[in-house]
Amino acid sequence: MVYFALLLLFIISYSFYYFGKSRALKLKFNGNQKLASLPDYYGYFLVLVVFLPSLLIWFILLLYKSNFQEIYVMSPSLFPDIAKWSDAKFGLIMNKISNLALIVNIPEADLLKGQTSLLNMSSESELIAAKNLASFDNIYDWSIVIVFILLPVILGLSVSRFINQKLNVQPIVEKIIINIIRLSSLVAILVTFGIFFSLIFEAIKFFQYVNLFDFFFNTAWNPNRAWVISSGETVDPEILKDAFGWVPLLTGTLLVGSVAMFVAIPLGLASAIYLAEYASTKVRDIAKPIIEILAGIPTVVYGFFAALTLAPMLKNFGDSVGIDISAESALAAGLAMGVMIIPFVSSLSDDVIRSVPNSLRDGSYALGATKSETIKKVILPAALPGIMGSFLLAISRAIGETMIVVMAASLRANLTFNPLEPATTITTQIVTALIGDVEFENPKTLVAFALGLSLFVMTLILNIIAITIVRKYREKYD
Repeated sequence: MVYFALLLLFIISYSFYYFGKSRALKLKFNGNQKLASLPDYYGYFLVLVVFLPSLLIWFILLLYKSNFQEIYVMSPSLFPDIAKWSDAKFGLIMNKISNLALIVNIPEADLLKGQTSLLNMSSESELIAAKNLASFDNIYDWSIVIVFILLPVILGLSVSRFINQKLNVQPIVEKIIINIIRLSSLVAILVTFGIFFSLIFEAIKFFQYVNLFDFFFNTAWNPNRAWVISSGETVDPEILKDAFGWVPLLTGTLLVGSVAMFVAIPLGLASAIYLAEYASTKVRDIAKPIIEILAGIPTVVYGFFAALTLAPMLKNFGDSVGIDISAESALAAGLAMGVMIIPFVSSLSDDVIRSVPNSLRDGSYALGATKSETIKKVILPAALPGIMGSFLLAISRAIGETMIVVMAASLRANLTFNPLEPATTITTQIVTALIGDVEFENPKTLVAFALGLSLFVMTLILNIIAITIVRKYREKYD
């Protein structure tokens, strides 16, 4: 019902755009007076008046829905000892009541065996609370309908009465839209800070178990030592001293990423130069979409390709020439990742190279330079900031890639710089840490946030380096 009401809100808003515009045009032609704003702005004004308040109220209802639920459902009259409950018990009971609310109003003859058992095992208070929750959901849904249908219509009709030739709505509309854009930018920034601080707070919990120095400088990674630890338990630091060493994960990440870059950067840049400077229009129209299709292939497909085709092929080739290549080598994962990243480097570099002004090319040719000399001495230096940006995107994608390395690389940490040996990455271990029936406060689970924070900082450093390089060369070639 909520999605249907939201669709109706869009339709109502769209209708009021034409209503406001037609009303303004009617005033213009009937009154023979010039409007203070263009007719379209009166339509935009009504859309904003209709849409924004409804959306804001819906957001508030959505934000506090769980609080309203708890007040309406979990009353002390039903559960006298609710004040003594722990958060875990409260969540458990609330979850049970939520499940009961789905079946409490179904006729007994239509219930499944498991649903009947759940009803029989529930107390009278829980059943009453479940019925209250079901009625609350019904009330909530109708509140959304009122917010999305009745309120917009009332607001739109009320405000439309004030539309006249002297009402200048253009600055009002533009100011609201500018503030919406500012708010969107602020939300993006706040989300970034939210992610960063959530990682920090959870990482702090992890470092209460594991020494910071041991995490960043230890070369051993044995997270299974944390299986026996319960949350809140006082742990001897020596038990976890060699459990969470970040170094082999870092080397594995850099190793796989380096292999990917050795594939993606030369091939991507070469294809970009060819498509931008040498290829005919017909060849470009065919080749560029084909290259960009690679960017649309899901990474799980690359993972299957690396695990089932590329890795065995490399191992068989190594056996035939007397080289020991692991079936879970960093080489296989890196090659597959490199192929995946080629379109990012190629497409962005191609766009940057083509954006170099033709006056630079013409000036180079006028001085007697050949096409290859022009590309090498003029075009590539001028396009270098953008090309560095494409390299940064490729490196960040390689470091943060998960699915390919989970499927093709090893899960065992191995401190090595040999791409023929098995290696694991930071993202692989983040996935591994969050798999399994381990309580959330266990260091084996909390290590995912410490690893995520380290990955965040690595990407941030890469961005700072890239911005520095871009600014340096932009000053030189602008």
